[in-house]
Amino acid sequence: MTDFTTRPEIRGTFGAATSTHWIASAVGMSILEKGGNAFDAAVATALVLQVVEPHLNGPAGDMPAIFYSAKTEKVEVLCAQGVAPEAATIAHFKEQGLTLIPGSGLLATVVPGAFDGWMLMLRDHGTMGLRDVMQPAIDYARDGHPMLPRVAHTIAGLADFFAQEWPTSADVWTPGGKAPEPHALFKNPDLAATYDRLASAAGETREAQIDAARAEWREGFVADAIFDYLKDANVMDVSETKHAAVLAPADMVAWRASYEAPLSYDYHGWTVHKTQSWSQGPVMLQALAILKGVDLASMDPNGAEFVHTVIEAMKLAYADREAYYGDPDFSEIPMEALLSDAYNDERRKLIGRQASTEQRPGRVAGFEALADAYIERSQRDFNVGAVAAQEPTMSHLTEKRGDTVHLDIIDRWGNMVAATPSGGWLQSSPVIPGLGFPLNSRAQMFWLDDGLPTSLVPKSRPRTTLTPSLAEKDGTQLVFGTPGGDQQDQWQLIWFLRFVHFGWDLQKGMDAPLFHSMHFQGSFFPREVRTCEMMIEPGVGEDVIADLRARGHKVIVADPWTVGRMTAAMREPDGILRAAATPRLMQAYAVGR
Repeated sequence: MTDFTTRPEIRGTFGAATSTHWIASAVGMSILEKGGNAFDAAVATALVLQVVEPHLNGPAGDMPAIFYSAKTEKVEVLCAQGVAPEAATIAHFKEQGLTLIPGSGLLATVVPGAFDGWMLMLRDHGTMGLRDVMQPAIDYARDGHPMLPRVAHTIAGLADFFAQEWPTSADVWTPGGKAPEPHALFKNPDLAATYDRLASAAGETREAQIDAARAEWREGFVADAIFDYLKDANVMDVSETKHAAVLAPADMVAWRASYEAPLSYDYHGWTVHKTQSWSQGPVMLQALAILKGVDLASMDPNGAEFVHTVIEAMKLAYADREAYYGDPDFSEIPMEALLSDAYNDERRKLIGRQASTEQRPGRVAGFEALADAYIERSQRDFNVGAVAAQEPTMSHLTEKRGDTVHLDIIDRWGNMVAATPSGGWLQSSPVIPGLGFPLNSRAQMFWLDDGLPTSLVPKSRPRTTLTPSLAEKDGTQLVFGTPGGDQQDQWQLIWFLRFVHFGWDLQKGMDAPLFHSMHFQGSFFPREVRTCEMMIEPGVGEDVIADLRARGHKVIVADPWTVGRMTAAMREPDGILRAAATPRLMQAYAVGR
Protein backbone atom coordinates (compact mmCIF):
# COMPACT_ATOMS: atom_id res chain seq x y z
CA MET A 1 0.00 0.00 0.00
CA THR A 2 1.33 3.46 -0.91
CA ASP A 3 1.21 6.56 1.29
CA PHE A 4 -1.49 8.01 -0.98
CA THR A 5 -4.72 8.79 0.86
CA THR A 6 -8.13 9.81 -0.39
CA ARG A 7 -8.08 12.94 1.77
CA PRO A 8 -5.59 14.91 3.82
CA GLU A 9 -5.33 14.26 7.50
CA ILE A 10 -6.75 17.45 9.03
CA ARG A 11 -4.25 19.28 11.28
CA GLY A 12 -4.53 22.42 13.37
CA THR A 13 -4.54 23.85 16.88
CA PHE A 14 -7.94 25.48 17.35
CA GLY A 15 -10.40 22.60 17.10
CA ALA A 16 -11.44 19.49 15.20
CA ALA A 17 -14.85 17.99 14.53
CA THR A 18 -15.38 14.76 12.63
CA SER A 19 -18.57 12.80 12.15
CA THR A 20 -20.44 10.54 9.76
CA HIS A 21 -22.08 13.47 7.91
CA TRP A 22 -20.42 16.59 6.57
CA ILE A 23 -23.25 18.90 7.67
CA ALA A 24 -23.01 17.68 11.26
CA SER A 25 -19.21 18.07 11.26
CA ALA A 26 -19.55 21.62 9.94
CA VAL A 27 -22.12 22.43 12.62
CA GLY A 28 -19.81 21.09 15.32
CA MET A 29 -16.97 23.23 14.04
CA SER A 30 -19.26 26.27 13.91
CA ILE A 31 -20.00 25.84 17.62
CA LEU A 32 -16.27 25.78 18.36
CA GLU A 33 -15.87 28.94 16.27
CA LYS A 34 -18.54 30.65 18.38
CA GLY A 35 -16.57 29.96 21.56
CA GLY A 36 -18.26 26.75 22.59
CA ASN A 37 -16.28 23.83 23.89
CA ALA A 38 -16.13 20.22 22.68
CA PHE A 39 -19.19 19.29 24.77
CA ASP A 40 -21.32 22.08 23.31
CA ALA A 41 -20.16 21.08 19.84
CA ALA A 42 -20.86 17.39 20.45
CA VAL A 43 -24.46 18.08 21.45
CA ALA A 44 -25.11 20.33 18.46
CA THR A 45 -23.46 17.81 16.11
CA ALA A 46 -25.49 14.93 17.54
CA LEU A 47 -28.82 16.72 17.23
CA VAL A 48 -28.08 17.53 13.60
CA LEU A 49 -27.14 13.89 12.96
CA GLN A 50 -30.63 12.98 14.17
CA VAL A 51 -32.03 15.19 11.40
CA VAL A 52 -29.73 14.33 8.48
CA GLU A 53 -29.25 10.60 9.22
CA PRO A 54 -32.68 9.58 10.54
CA HIS A 55 -32.23 6.03 9.19
CA LEU A 56 -29.29 5.63 11.60
CA ASN A 57 -30.32 7.38 14.83
CA GLY A 58 -32.94 9.49 16.54
CA PRO A 59 -33.67 11.39 19.78
CA ALA A 60 -35.46 8.37 21.29
CA GLY A 61 -32.50 6.09 20.63
CA ASP A 62 -29.47 5.50 22.81
CA MET A 63 -25.95 6.83 23.17
CA PRO A 64 -22.73 6.02 24.96
CA ALA A 65 -20.04 8.70 25.05
CA ILE A 66 -16.51 8.54 26.37
CA PHE A 67 -14.89 11.88 27.09
CA TYR A 68 -11.97 13.71 28.65
CA SER A 69 -12.59 16.90 30.60
CA ALA A 70 -9.67 19.34 30.75
CA LYS A 71 -11.23 20.77 33.92
CA THR A 72 -11.38 17.53 35.87
CA GLU A 73 -8.50 15.83 34.00
CA LYS A 74 -10.56 12.64 34.02
CA VAL A 75 -11.79 10.19 31.41
CA GLU A 76 -15.44 9.27 31.99
CA VAL A 77 -18.25 7.41 30.28
CA LEU A 78 -21.71 8.87 29.83
CA CYS A 79 -24.31 6.12 29.65
CA ALA A 80 -27.48 7.11 27.82
CA GLN A 81 -28.61 3.54 27.24
CA GLY A 82 -32.23 3.31 28.33
CA VAL A 83 -33.34 0.33 30.40
CA ALA A 84 -35.99 -2.34 29.92
CA PRO A 85 -39.48 -1.29 31.04
CA GLU A 86 -40.88 -2.62 34.31
CA ALA A 87 -43.40 -4.75 32.42
CA ALA A 88 -40.78 -6.21 30.05
CA THR A 89 -40.59 -9.69 31.50
CA ILE A 90 -39.60 -12.95 29.86
CA ALA A 91 -43.02 -14.33 30.76
CA HIS A 92 -44.80 -11.51 28.92
CA PHE A 93 -42.80 -12.03 25.75
CA LYS A 94 -43.25 -15.79 25.82
CA GLU A 95 -46.98 -15.29 26.24
CA GLN A 96 -46.81 -13.60 22.83
CA GLY A 97 -45.45 -16.84 21.38
CA LEU A 98 -41.97 -15.39 20.89
CA THR A 99 -38.58 -17.07 21.21
CA LEU A 100 -36.73 -13.90 20.13
CA ILE A 101 -37.59 -10.27 20.76
CA PRO A 102 -38.55 -8.67 17.43
CA GLY A 103 -36.06 -6.31 15.83
CA SER A 104 -38.67 -3.64 15.07
CA GLY A 105 -42.00 -2.35 16.29
CA LEU A 106 -43.21 -1.26 19.70
CA LEU A 107 -42.64 -4.39 21.77
CA ALA A 108 -38.85 -3.98 21.47
CA THR A 109 -38.83 -0.44 22.87
CA VAL A 110 -36.78 0.37 25.96
CA VAL A 111 -36.70 3.73 27.74
CA PRO A 112 -35.56 6.40 25.24
CA GLY A 113 -32.09 7.52 26.27
CA ALA A 114 -30.27 9.70 23.75
CA PHE A 115 -31.90 13.08 24.36
CA ASP A 116 -31.47 12.95 28.13
CA GLY A 117 -27.85 11.90 27.71
CA TRP A 118 -27.03 14.85 25.49
CA MET A 119 -28.75 17.22 27.87
CA LEU A 120 -26.80 15.82 30.82
CA MET A 121 -23.54 16.37 28.94
CA LEU A 122 -24.53 19.91 28.00
CA ARG A 123 -25.60 20.82 31.54
CA ASP A 124 -22.54 19.49 33.33
CA HIS A 125 -19.73 20.07 30.84
CA GLY A 126 -20.94 22.54 28.22
CA THR A 127 -20.89 26.33 28.36
CA MET A 128 -23.51 27.48 25.85
CA GLY A 129 -27.23 27.95 26.23
CA LEU A 130 -29.79 25.34 25.25
CA ARG A 131 -31.16 27.36 22.36
CA ASP A 132 -27.67 27.98 20.97
CA VAL A 133 -26.84 24.28 20.59
CA MET A 134 -30.31 23.18 19.47
CA GLN A 135 -30.92 25.87 16.84
CA PRO A 136 -28.91 24.26 14.00
CA ALA A 137 -30.97 21.07 14.27
CA ILE A 138 -34.18 23.09 14.46
CA ASP A 139 -33.20 24.99 11.32
CA TYR A 140 -32.34 21.87 9.31
CA ALA A 141 -35.53 20.10 10.37
CA ARG A 142 -37.74 23.15 9.69
CA ASP A 143 -36.09 24.58 6.55
CA GLY A 144 -34.84 21.32 5.10
CA HIS A 145 -31.61 19.58 4.22
CA PRO A 146 -30.47 17.69 1.10
CA MET A 147 -31.55 14.12 1.68
CA LEU A 148 -28.85 11.48 1.44
CA PRO A 149 -29.54 8.98 -1.35
CA ARG A 150 -29.33 6.15 1.17
CA VAL A 151 -32.08 7.73 3.28
CA ALA A 152 -34.24 8.26 0.21
CA HIS A 153 -33.71 4.65 -0.89
CA THR A 154 -34.48 3.37 2.59
CA ILE A 155 -37.76 5.28 2.67
CA ALA A 156 -38.65 4.18 -0.86
CA GLY A 157 -38.14 0.55 0.12
CA LEU A 158 -40.44 0.94 3.11
CA ALA A 159 -43.05 3.27 1.62
CA ASP A 160 -45.67 0.56 1.00
CA PHE A 161 -45.15 -0.92 4.46
CA PHE A 162 -45.46 2.50 6.07
CA ALA A 163 -48.67 3.23 4.16
CA GLN A 164 -50.22 -0.11 5.13
CA GLU A 165 -48.93 -0.66 8.66
CA TRP A 166 -47.29 2.49 10.08
CA PRO A 167 -49.33 5.43 8.73
CA THR A 168 -47.78 7.87 11.20
CA SER A 169 -44.40 7.10 9.62
CA ALA A 170 -45.86 7.52 6.15
CA ASP A 171 -47.02 11.01 7.12
CA VAL A 172 -43.48 12.09 8.00
CA TRP A 173 -41.25 10.14 5.60
CA THR A 174 -43.50 10.11 2.50
CA PRO A 175 -45.16 13.53 2.52
CA GLY A 176 -47.92 13.69 -0.03
CA GLY A 177 -47.73 9.91 -0.39
CA LYS A 178 -44.42 10.01 -2.26
CA ALA A 179 -40.95 8.94 -1.15
CA PRO A 180 -38.44 11.81 -1.36
CA GLU A 181 -35.92 11.86 -4.18
CA PRO A 182 -32.18 11.57 -3.47
CA HIS A 183 -30.62 14.97 -2.75
CA ALA A 184 -34.04 16.63 -2.61
CA LEU A 185 -34.73 19.17 0.11
CA PHE A 186 -36.44 17.31 2.94
CA LYS A 187 -38.21 18.87 5.90
CA ASN A 188 -39.52 17.42 9.15
CA PRO A 189 -41.66 20.22 10.61
CA ASP A 190 -42.96 18.09 13.49
CA LEU A 191 -39.42 17.35 14.66
CA ALA A 192 -38.49 21.01 14.29
CA ALA A 193 -41.46 21.99 16.45
CA THR A 194 -40.51 19.39 19.07
CA TYR A 195 -36.92 20.61 19.24
CA ASP A 196 -38.07 24.24 19.30
CA ARG A 197 -40.46 23.63 22.17
CA LEU A 198 -37.74 21.81 24.13
CA ALA A 199 -35.30 24.66 23.47
CA SER A 200 -37.91 27.08 24.86
CA ALA A 201 -38.11 25.36 28.24
CA ALA A 202 -38.16 27.89 31.06
CA GLY A 203 -35.41 28.15 33.65
CA GLU A 204 -33.74 30.94 35.60
CA THR A 205 -30.25 29.64 34.89
CA ARG A 206 -28.63 27.81 32.00
CA GLU A 207 -28.58 24.60 34.02
CA ALA A 208 -32.17 25.01 35.19
CA GLN A 209 -33.36 25.49 31.61
CA ILE A 210 -31.61 22.31 30.49
CA ASP A 211 -33.15 20.39 33.40
CA ALA A 212 -36.54 21.82 32.45
CA ALA A 213 -36.09 20.47 28.90
CA ARG A 214 -35.19 17.07 30.35
CA ALA A 215 -38.38 17.17 32.42
CA GLU A 216 -40.46 18.10 29.38
CA TRP A 217 -39.01 15.07 27.62
CA ARG A 218 -39.43 12.70 30.54
CA GLU A 219 -42.85 13.69 31.87
CA GLY A 220 -44.04 16.71 29.92
CA PHE A 221 -45.36 17.19 26.40
CA VAL A 222 -42.99 14.64 24.80
CA ALA A 223 -43.98 11.87 27.21
CA ASP A 224 -47.64 12.85 26.88
CA ALA A 225 -47.49 12.44 23.09
CA ILE A 226 -45.68 9.11 23.37
CA PHE A 227 -48.16 7.57 25.77
CA ASP A 228 -51.21 9.05 24.09
CA TYR A 229 -50.12 7.05 21.06
CA LEU A 230 -48.99 3.90 22.84
CA LYS A 231 -52.19 3.41 24.81
CA ASP A 232 -54.01 2.21 21.67
CA ALA A 233 -51.16 1.30 19.32
CA ASN A 234 -50.79 -2.32 18.21
CA VAL A 235 -48.49 -2.49 15.19
CA MET A 236 -46.81 -4.95 12.84
CA ASP A 237 -43.17 -5.78 13.47
CA VAL A 238 -40.51 -8.03 11.94
CA SER A 239 -42.08 -11.09 13.60
CA GLU A 240 -44.97 -10.55 11.12
CA THR A 241 -47.36 -10.15 14.05
CA LYS A 242 -48.84 -7.06 15.64
CA HIS A 243 -47.68 -6.17 19.14
CA ALA A 244 -48.17 -3.35 21.64
CA ALA A 245 -45.50 -1.64 23.68
CA VAL A 246 -44.80 -2.43 27.33
CA LEU A 247 -43.17 0.97 27.95
CA ALA A 248 -45.11 2.95 30.57
CA PRO A 249 -45.01 6.56 31.83
CA ALA A 250 -43.40 5.48 35.12
CA ASP A 251 -40.49 3.97 33.18
CA MET A 252 -39.59 7.30 31.60
CA VAL A 253 -40.14 9.27 34.79
CA ALA A 254 -37.78 7.05 36.76
CA TRP A 255 -34.82 6.90 34.37
CA ARG A 256 -31.86 9.28 33.99
CA ALA A 257 -28.66 9.17 31.96
CA SER A 258 -25.59 8.73 34.17
CA TYR A 259 -21.81 8.80 34.41
CA GLU A 260 -19.47 5.96 35.25
CA ALA A 261 -15.80 5.05 35.09
CA PRO A 262 -14.42 3.52 31.89
CA LEU A 263 -12.90 0.08 31.59
CA SER A 264 -9.22 0.47 30.70
CA TYR A 265 -6.40 -1.70 29.39
CA ASP A 266 -2.71 -1.02 28.69
CA TYR A 267 -1.41 -2.06 25.27
CA HIS A 268 2.11 -1.26 24.00
CA GLY A 269 2.26 1.97 25.98
CA TRP A 270 -1.30 3.05 25.18
CA THR A 271 -4.07 3.06 27.76
CA VAL A 272 -7.28 2.26 25.93
CA HIS A 273 -10.57 3.30 27.58
CA LYS A 274 -13.90 1.68 26.72
CA THR A 275 -17.40 1.38 28.12
CA GLN A 276 -18.27 -1.32 30.64
CA SER A 277 -19.86 -4.69 29.85
CA TRP A 278 -23.36 -3.33 29.24
CA SER A 279 -21.87 -2.60 25.83
CA GLN A 280 -19.57 -4.70 23.69
CA GLY A 281 -16.74 -2.22 24.41
CA PRO A 282 -14.61 -4.64 26.48
CA VAL A 283 -14.37 -7.02 23.51
CA MET A 284 -11.77 -4.75 21.91
CA LEU A 285 -9.76 -4.81 25.13
CA GLN A 286 -9.98 -8.60 25.22
CA ALA A 287 -8.73 -8.82 21.64
CA LEU A 288 -5.84 -6.51 22.53
CA ALA A 289 -5.02 -8.69 25.54
CA ILE A 290 -4.88 -11.77 23.30
CA LEU A 291 -2.78 -10.02 20.65
CA LYS A 292 -0.38 -8.37 23.10
CA GLY A 293 1.82 -11.47 23.00
CA VAL A 294 1.88 -11.67 19.18
CA ASP A 295 4.59 -10.03 17.04
CA LEU A 296 2.18 -8.15 14.81
CA ALA A 297 4.81 -5.57 13.85
CA SER A 298 6.70 -8.22 11.87
CA MET A 299 3.66 -8.92 9.68
CA ASP A 300 2.37 -7.20 6.55
CA PRO A 301 -0.55 -5.07 7.84
CA ASN A 302 -2.55 -6.05 4.75
CA GLY A 303 -1.22 -9.59 4.57
CA ALA A 304 -2.91 -12.92 5.18
CA GLU A 305 -0.98 -13.67 8.39
CA PHE A 306 -2.08 -10.38 9.97
CA VAL A 307 -5.69 -10.76 8.82
CA HIS A 308 -5.91 -14.38 9.95
CA THR A 309 -4.35 -13.68 13.36
CA VAL A 310 -6.61 -10.72 14.07
CA ILE A 311 -9.74 -12.56 12.86
CA GLU A 312 -9.00 -15.53 15.12
CA ALA A 313 -8.37 -13.26 18.12
CA MET A 314 -11.63 -11.46 17.49
CA LYS A 315 -13.53 -14.76 17.27
CA LEU A 316 -12.22 -15.69 20.72
CA ALA A 317 -13.01 -12.29 22.23
CA TYR A 318 -16.51 -12.21 20.74
CA ALA A 319 -17.27 -15.70 22.02
CA ASP A 320 -16.57 -14.34 25.51
CA ARG A 321 -18.78 -11.36 24.79
CA GLU A 322 -21.67 -13.68 24.05
CA ALA A 323 -21.05 -15.83 27.12
CA TYR A 324 -20.23 -13.28 29.79
CA TYR A 325 -21.23 -9.68 28.98
CA GLY A 326 -24.32 -7.93 30.33
CA ASP A 327 -25.40 -5.15 32.66
CA PRO A 328 -22.98 -5.29 35.63
CA ASP A 329 -25.70 -3.78 37.83
CA PHE A 330 -27.68 -7.01 37.43
CA SER A 331 -25.07 -9.72 36.81
CA GLU A 332 -21.62 -10.57 38.05
CA ILE A 333 -19.26 -10.09 35.10
CA PRO A 334 -15.82 -11.77 35.43
CA MET A 335 -14.06 -8.91 33.66
CA GLU A 336 -10.92 -8.98 35.80
CA ALA A 337 -10.39 -12.61 34.80
CA LEU A 338 -11.23 -11.96 31.14
CA LEU A 339 -8.55 -9.26 30.91
CA SER A 340 -5.90 -11.02 33.00
CA ASP A 341 -2.53 -12.05 31.54
CA ALA A 342 -2.92 -15.65 32.66
CA TYR A 343 -6.29 -16.03 30.96
CA ASN A 344 -5.16 -14.45 27.71
CA ASP A 345 -1.89 -16.38 27.60
CA GLU A 346 -4.05 -19.49 27.30
CA ARG A 347 -6.49 -17.92 24.85
CA ARG A 348 -3.60 -16.89 22.58
CA LYS A 349 -2.50 -20.53 22.27
CA LEU A 350 -5.81 -21.33 20.54
CA ILE A 351 -4.83 -19.31 17.46
CA GLY A 352 -3.53 -21.86 14.95
CA ARG A 353 -2.68 -21.90 11.28
CA GLN A 354 -6.23 -22.79 10.27
CA ALA A 355 -9.50 -20.95 10.87
CA SER A 356 -11.43 -22.31 13.82
CA THR A 357 -14.90 -23.67 13.13
CA GLU A 358 -15.91 -23.75 16.80
CA GLN A 359 -17.50 -21.32 19.23
CA ARG A 360 -14.82 -21.16 21.94
CA PRO A 361 -15.72 -19.03 24.96
CA GLY A 362 -13.14 -19.27 27.70
CA ARG A 363 -13.68 -21.32 30.84
CA VAL A 364 -13.75 -18.83 33.70
CA ALA A 365 -13.80 -20.50 37.10
CA GLY A 366 -17.26 -20.31 38.62
CA PHE A 367 -18.83 -19.17 35.33
CA GLU A 368 -18.50 -22.31 33.22
CA ALA A 369 -22.28 -22.65 32.91
CA LEU A 370 -22.42 -19.39 30.97
CA ALA A 371 -19.89 -20.67 28.44
CA ASP A 372 -21.87 -23.89 28.02
CA ALA A 373 -25.11 -21.93 27.63
CA TYR A 374 -23.62 -19.85 24.83
CA ILE A 375 -22.38 -22.88 22.92
CA GLU A 376 -25.86 -24.42 23.16
CA ARG A 377 -27.58 -21.18 22.22
CA SER A 378 -25.38 -20.63 19.18
CA GLN A 379 -26.57 -23.95 17.75
CA ARG A 380 -30.29 -23.21 17.96
CA ASP A 381 -32.60 -22.75 15.01
CA PHE A 382 -34.94 -19.89 15.76
CA ASN A 383 -37.09 -20.60 12.69
CA VAL A 384 -36.85 -17.09 11.35
CA GLY A 385 -36.00 -18.15 7.83
CA ALA A 386 -34.32 -15.52 5.72
CA VAL A 387 -35.46 -12.54 7.79
CA ALA A 388 -32.63 -10.01 7.70
CA ALA A 389 -30.92 -8.62 10.76
CA GLN A 390 -32.04 -5.18 11.86
CA GLU A 391 -28.73 -3.35 11.86
CA PRO A 392 -26.38 -3.29 8.90
CA THR A 393 -22.73 -4.00 9.28
CA MET A 394 -21.40 -2.31 6.21
CA SER A 395 -22.51 0.02 3.46
CA HIS A 396 -23.26 -2.47 0.70
CA LEU A 397 -26.07 -4.29 2.51
CA THR A 398 -29.76 -3.60 2.13
CA GLU A 399 -30.74 -0.07 3.01
CA LYS A 400 -33.84 -1.14 4.93
CA ARG A 401 -31.88 -1.72 8.13
CA GLY A 402 -31.08 0.79 10.83
CA ASP A 403 -27.55 1.52 11.94
CA THR A 404 -25.57 4.08 13.86
CA VAL A 405 -23.63 7.35 13.62
CA HIS A 406 -20.42 8.53 15.26
CA LEU A 407 -18.70 11.78 16.19
CA ASP A 408 -15.31 12.81 17.58
CA ILE A 409 -14.63 16.38 18.71
CA ILE A 410 -11.64 18.10 20.37
CA ASP A 411 -11.44 21.77 21.34
CA ARG A 412 -8.48 24.11 21.89
CA TRP A 413 -8.59 23.57 25.66
CA GLY A 414 -8.11 19.82 25.33
CA ASN A 415 -11.67 18.65 26.02
CA MET A 416 -12.57 15.70 23.82
CA VAL A 417 -15.66 13.60 23.12
CA ALA A 418 -16.23 10.35 21.25
CA ALA A 419 -19.86 9.27 20.97
CA THR A 420 -21.75 6.60 19.04
CA PRO A 421 -25.47 7.47 18.96
CA SER A 422 -27.91 4.93 17.55
CA GLY A 423 -31.43 3.58 17.80
CA GLY A 424 -34.71 5.32 17.12
CA TRP A 425 -34.18 4.75 13.39
CA LEU A 426 -36.99 5.54 11.00
CA GLN A 427 -37.15 1.76 10.36
CA SER A 428 -37.37 0.84 14.05
CA SER A 429 -40.95 1.70 14.93
CA PRO A 430 -43.76 4.08 13.95
CA VAL A 431 -43.32 7.82 14.29
CA ILE A 432 -45.00 9.26 17.37
CA PRO A 433 -47.74 11.58 16.04
CA GLY A 434 -46.81 15.23 16.38
CA LEU A 435 -43.21 14.60 17.52
CA GLY A 436 -41.62 13.68 14.21
CA PHE A 437 -39.53 10.75 15.47
CA PRO A 438 -39.99 7.05 16.33
CA LEU A 439 -39.04 5.06 19.41
CA ASN A 440 -36.21 2.52 19.57
CA SER A 441 -35.96 -1.27 19.26
CA ARG A 442 -32.97 -1.95 21.54
CA ALA A 443 -34.70 -4.65 23.61
CA GLN A 444 -33.92 -7.06 20.75
CA MET A 445 -30.47 -7.43 22.35
CA PHE A 446 -31.95 -9.36 25.29
CA TRP A 447 -32.44 -13.13 25.40
CA LEU A 448 -35.69 -14.75 26.52
CA ASP A 449 -33.77 -17.32 28.60
CA ASP A 450 -33.36 -17.08 32.36
CA GLY A 451 -30.03 -16.87 34.15
CA LEU A 452 -27.88 -15.15 31.51
CA PRO A 453 -26.12 -11.78 31.80
CA THR A 454 -28.17 -10.79 28.76
CA SER A 455 -31.51 -12.18 29.97
CA LEU A 456 -34.43 -9.80 29.74
CA VAL A 457 -34.82 -8.26 33.21
CA PRO A 458 -36.91 -5.17 33.97
CA LYS A 459 -34.82 -2.02 34.51
CA SER A 460 -31.63 -3.62 33.15
CA ARG A 461 -29.63 -2.28 30.21
CA PRO A 462 -29.59 -4.29 26.98
CA ARG A 463 -26.05 -5.22 25.97
CA THR A 464 -25.57 -2.73 23.19
CA THR A 465 -23.02 -2.88 20.39
CA LEU A 466 -22.32 0.86 20.72
CA THR A 467 -18.70 1.42 21.65
CA PRO A 468 -16.73 4.69 21.29
CA SER A 469 -13.04 4.70 22.22
CA LEU A 470 -10.47 6.97 23.88
CA ALA A 471 -6.76 6.11 24.08
CA GLU A 472 -3.82 7.87 25.75
CA LYS A 473 -0.02 7.62 25.61
CA ASP A 474 2.58 10.03 26.98
CA GLY A 475 0.32 13.06 26.75
CA THR A 476 -1.18 12.15 23.37
CA GLN A 477 -4.93 11.52 23.43
CA LEU A 478 -7.01 9.90 20.72
CA VAL A 479 -10.79 9.57 20.27
CA PHE A 480 -12.26 7.31 17.60
CA GLY A 481 -15.16 5.07 16.64
CA THR A 482 -17.48 3.83 13.92
CA PRO A 483 -21.04 2.72 13.26
CA GLY A 484 -21.58 -0.91 12.30
CA GLY A 485 -23.25 -3.05 14.98
CA ASP A 486 -21.15 -6.11 15.79
CA GLN A 487 -18.39 -4.84 13.51
CA GLN A 488 -17.69 -1.66 15.49
CA ASP A 489 -14.97 -3.07 17.71
CA GLN A 490 -13.55 -5.16 14.88
CA TRP A 491 -12.96 -2.20 12.58
CA GLN A 492 -11.69 -0.05 15.44
CA LEU A 493 -9.29 -2.79 16.52
CA ILE A 494 -7.82 -3.19 13.02
CA TRP A 495 -7.42 0.56 12.60
CA PHE A 496 -5.83 0.94 16.05
CA LEU A 497 -3.40 -1.96 15.51
CA ARG A 498 -2.17 -0.46 12.25
CA PHE A 499 -1.81 2.92 13.95
CA VAL A 500 0.16 1.52 16.90
CA HIS A 501 2.35 -1.08 15.19
CA PHE A 502 2.97 0.44 11.78
CA GLY A 503 2.85 4.17 12.48
CA TRP A 504 0.14 4.89 9.94
CA ASP A 505 -1.45 8.30 10.31
CA LEU A 506 -5.16 8.61 11.02
CA GLN A 507 -6.28 8.96 7.39
CA LYS A 508 -4.05 6.24 5.98
CA GLY A 509 -5.61 3.82 8.45
CA MET A 510 -9.07 4.97 7.39
CA ASP A 511 -8.30 4.30 3.73
CA ALA A 512 -6.71 0.87 4.19
CA PRO A 513 -8.78 -2.26 3.36
CA LEU A 514 -10.86 -3.47 6.28
CA PHE A 515 -12.25 -6.88 7.23
CA HIS A 516 -14.36 -8.53 9.92
CA SER A 517 -15.70 -11.85 11.16
CA MET A 518 -19.34 -13.02 11.28
CA HIS A 519 -18.43 -16.29 13.05
CA PHE A 520 -20.03 -15.45 16.42
CA GLN A 521 -23.70 -14.98 17.27
CA GLY A 522 -25.05 -11.68 16.02
CA SER A 523 -26.49 -9.13 18.42
CA PHE A 524 -29.52 -8.29 16.30
CA PHE A 525 -32.62 -10.23 15.32
CA PRO A 526 -32.48 -12.97 14.04
CA ARG A 527 -29.21 -13.57 15.96
CA GLU A 528 -27.45 -15.43 13.17
CA VAL A 529 -24.25 -17.48 13.53
CA ARG A 530 -22.24 -17.63 10.30
CA THR A 531 -19.53 -20.15 11.08
CA CYS A 532 -16.07 -19.27 9.77
CA GLU A 533 -17.43 -16.48 7.56
CA MET A 534 -15.47 -13.30 7.19
CA MET A 535 -15.71 -10.30 4.90
CA ILE A 536 -12.82 -8.35 3.44
CA GLU A 537 -12.35 -5.55 0.95
CA PRO A 538 -10.62 -6.54 -2.31
CA GLY A 539 -7.83 -4.01 -1.85
CA VAL A 540 -5.77 -6.59 0.04
CA GLY A 541 -5.21 -8.44 -3.23
CA GLU A 542 -6.21 -11.79 -4.71
CA ASP A 543 -3.22 -13.63 -3.23
CA VAL A 544 -4.21 -12.66 0.30
CA ILE A 545 -7.81 -13.72 -0.26
CA ALA A 546 -6.66 -17.07 -1.70
CA ASP A 547 -4.35 -17.61 1.30
CA LEU A 548 -7.19 -16.92 3.73
CA ARG A 549 -9.44 -19.40 1.95
CA ALA A 550 -6.68 -21.99 2.08
CA ARG A 551 -6.63 -21.50 5.85
CA GLY A 552 -10.32 -22.43 6.02
CA HIS A 553 -11.93 -18.99 6.17
CA LYS A 554 -15.18 -18.63 4.24
CA VAL A 555 -14.22 -15.34 2.62
CA ILE A 556 -16.85 -12.97 1.26
CA VAL A 557 -15.19 -10.30 -0.86
CA ALA A 558 -16.99 -6.99 -0.39
CA ASP A 559 -17.36 -4.39 -3.08
CA PRO A 560 -14.47 -1.90 -2.99
CA TRP A 561 -14.77 0.85 -0.38
CA THR A 562 -17.79 -0.59 1.39
CA VAL A 563 -16.57 -1.80 4.80
CA GLY A 564 -16.36 0.51 7.81
CA ARG A 565 -17.28 4.11 8.66
CA MET A 566 -14.43 5.15 10.96
CA THR A 567 -13.70 8.68 12.22
CA ALA A 568 -10.99 9.81 14.63
CA ALA A 569 -9.38 12.88 16.20
CA MET A 570 -6.16 13.24 18.17
CA ARG A 571 -4.43 15.82 20.36
CA GLU A 572 -0.65 15.75 20.68
CA PRO A 573 1.18 17.01 23.81
CA ASP A 574 2.13 20.31 22.12
CA GLY A 575 -1.52 21.04 21.31
CA ILE A 576 -1.50 20.07 17.64
CA LEU A 577 -4.81 18.49 16.64
CA ARG A 578 -5.30 15.87 13.94
CA ALA A 579 -8.51 14.40 12.51
CA ALA A 580 -9.70 12.03 9.79
CA ALA A 581 -12.84 10.44 8.37
CA THR A 582 -13.51 7.50 6.11
CA PRO A 583 -14.22 8.13 2.42
CA ARG A 584 -16.69 5.22 2.38
CA LEU A 585 -20.29 6.27 1.58
CA MET A 586 -18.94 9.70 0.57
CA GLN A 587 -20.47 11.50 3.55
CA ALA A 588 -18.23 11.40 6.65
CA TYR A 589 -15.95 14.42 7.00
CA ALA A 590 -13.32 15.81 9.33
CA VAL A 591 -13.17 19.58 9.79
CA GLY A 592 -10.58 21.55 11.73
CA ARG A 593 -8.11 24.36 11.80
